[in-house]
Parts: sequence; C-alpha cells; structure tokens
Amino acid sequence: MEVIVFLPILFFSIILHEFAHGLAAYRMGDDTAYLSGRLTLNPLHHIDLIGTLAVPALCWLTGMPLFGWAKPVPINPLRFPSPHRDMGKVAFAGPAVNLLLAVVCVLVMKIFLLMQASFSERTLEQIFLFLQYAMFINVFLAVFNLIPIPPLDGGRIVTALLPVRAAIKYDGFFGRYGMYVVLALILTGAVKYILLPPTMLLIGIFSKILM
Repeated sequence: MEVIVFLPILFFSIILHEFAHGLAAYRMGDDTAYLSGRLTLNPLHHIDLIGTLAVPALCWLTGMPLFGWAKPVPINPLRFPSPHRDMGKVAFAGPAVNLLLAVVCVLVMKIFLLMQASFSERTLEQIFLFLQYAMFINVFLAVFNLIPIPPLDGGRIVTALLPVRAAIKYDGFFGRYGMYVVLALILTGAVKYILLPPTMLLIGIFSKILM
C-alpha cells in the first residue's frame, strides 16, 4: 500500500527534475526540448523503461530507498552562449529542483507543526509521513544525480568545470562506460553506501530546521 501511495511522489519528483533541465536550457537559448514536446509536466513524455520503471521496482524488491530517473530531455549545448560552461548549469538545474522540493517539504511540515492544534494526531501523522518521504526521496534523487559519473548530472557538472581537453577525455571515457558503472553500483547495492552518508547529512540539517 505504501508503494501505491508514494510512487507518485517519486514520479513527480523525477519528472520535475527533467523539466528543470529543459527549462534551464530553454532560458539559455536552446529550445530543443520545447520543440520536441518535452518541456511539459505530462509524465507520459518522460517515462524511461529503466530509470522510471525497472530501477524503482528493483529498489522496492531489494528494500533499498525508492529512486530512479526519467528519460533525459534533448539538449543542444551548441545553442548556449558558452556551451562548455552552460551545460554544467543545465545539469545542476535538476538536482537543484529536487533540493528545492525537499526544502518546501520541510517548510510545509514546519507550518503544520505551528498549526498542530487544528489537526488530529492521526491526520498530522499521515501528513508528516507523506512529507517526510517526499523530502527524503528528493534529497536522495539530488545526491544520486550528483554522483560525478556521466551521464548523471554530477558528471556533466564535472565536465563543465574541467579544462576543455580534460573534459573531453573524462566525458569520452564515461560516455562509453558510465552507465555500466552506475548500473553496477545499483545492482551490487554499493550505491547506498555512496548515497546514504550525504543524504542523511542533509536530512539532519533539515531536521534541525524543523526543531
């Protein structure tokens, strides 16, 4: 039952993540996502068989925190004023939106805490469970996507920060093997040891805000 309730949170979060990439690119002069019909919140345009369906299912079956990704929006960096650097900004837009959603969840929980006298204990418990999960999954998505391995956003950010020659070598290697590395981390369960420490650090910071 929890999966049925919380899967929409995951889907909404990863769709907003990809939408943020497309919107950032659009504002910097690239309308590729817009022209291809991907600058939309319609989930049917963003579903990826592996990231949106298979990986969340695997996480649920293995007891790992639910996470995943949507089909990447098409982006043409050659249309940016500074293709090398601006691609890093577009890559960061996705995780930034997830972190923003997490902050919104914290603020909403704070509001409910201040108004708790107006709600029953059961209602508050359900609201907090929903918002806490939404906060956790968005922090987890942000941290996951910031792993510095292309095609993840972290890899694109690293590429944008490196000198051009180093960026070409870095992107060339991981462009060929990066997805296999990411899938290996997921299938072996090693990814949780990478993600949980920074995720719990951020959750701890947000918890202090609530207190």
